[in-house]
Amino acid sequence: MPRYFTDEHEWIDVEGSTATVGITDYAQEQLGDIVFVELPTVGTNLDQGGDAAVVESVKAASDVYAPIDGKVIEANEDLEEDPALVNTDPEEGGWFFKMTVADPSQLEELMDDKAYKAFVDGL
Repeated sequence: MPRYFTDEHEWIDVEGSTATVGITDYAQEQLGDIVFVELPTVGTNLDQGGDAAVVESVKAASDVYAPIDGKVIEANEDLEEDPALVNTDPEEGGWFFKMTVADPSQLEELMDDKAYKAFVDGL
């Protein structure tokens, strides 16, 4: 399953026409202890780069952006009860939402693992 990254520190795993979205380990480290996550509503249409979710930590609140266009098909309800999952397992169990892939060509604009690592190393 290919994984892509945005310069806003979201990751996206694509399997067929479904994408799973979350924030990277780097992002959760910068935020600190996560205390609340506001997830998108199932059925919401998202535009690439638009607001999709909100994550709040003891330090700050931050928007999570849609890496591609699509419709939300599932939200990770585990985060509502245990937002700290984003800290303990940001790139697996701490995913935020699943969405359809409306335009697969948008994936070409995103970074692969190697490019994202170089991007973070340059920060």
